[in-house]
Amino acid sequence: MTQTTLTIPNPNKALWEKGDFTRIADTMRESGVALVSKLGITKGLNILDLGCGDGTTAIPEAKLGAKVLGVDIARNLVDAGNRRAKAEGLTNINFQEGDATDLNSLHDQTFDLVVSIFGAMFAPRPFDVAKEMVRVTRKGGRIVMGNWIPGDPTLVAQILKVSSSYTPAPPEGFVSPMLWGVEDNVIERFTNAGIAKENISFTKDTFTFNAPYSPSEFVSTFKNYYGPTMNAFEAAEKNGKVMALQSELEALFNSQNKSTDKNTTSIPATFLLVTIKR
Repeated sequence: MTQTTLTIPNPNKALWEKGDFTRIADTMRESGVALVSKLGITKGLNILDLGCGDGTTAIPEAKLGAKVLGVDIARNLVDAGNRRAKAEGLTNINFQEGDATDLNSLHDQTFDLVVSIFGAMFAPRPFDVAKEMVRVTRKGGRIVMGNWIPGDPTLVAQILKVSSSYTPAPPEGFVSPMLWGVEDNVIERFTNAGIAKENISFTKDTFTFNAPYSPSEFVSTFKNYYGPTMNAFEAAEKNGKVMALQSELEALFNSQNKSTDKNTTSIPATFLLVTIKR
């Protein structure tokens, strides 16, 4: 009798292949470079960038001489990352499809550093995510996560909060990705994966979204290209609440814009930076 193993589909694939997240990522490049510069990356370091998108942190890592593998669940973002790497003339980086909850193609203790900035936090089954990140990191290596913080007054937490108020309730058993921004939850997940509590540290940092257009146009970018916001507008359309959602987001983006030029946007967003010593 042949035994069949059932693979649990990851619903995030459809979400992140919807729209075109590269349009949002284009506004995050400077902060991506700044964050990578703080990670002590040296030539020859073997890095996994998990939930990498089109390479906002992976490409700066490769430019510092590391050997980088970027893994993302969205095929369109993997393809975009490989195009960016080719355009930059980088031969020490490759992007491939993969699921943060099950990195079955990657061997144990392969990487010196595993980085996931606003990536793995969105995967379902967070305990599986923590176990996989630990498994593929070599002894003595590090894991670095950047996670948005629930209830934080800055941009991304507020976008997700507003969007969720216009969408149907999530399915039973859904675990909010924002819980990765709570220190106690991070500790629970990584200690469950075998990491000692004293090897987990936290700090708060800032990512700034910089766009060469107005905050209202930036709302349109989210509306047209960012999966969660696209879903919110589709739900609002059915309920006749599109204008209310549009107005709420425009008020949010305008109030958080730090640019003195009304035709450009610069919005800082606070996140939790997690460092794990393996």
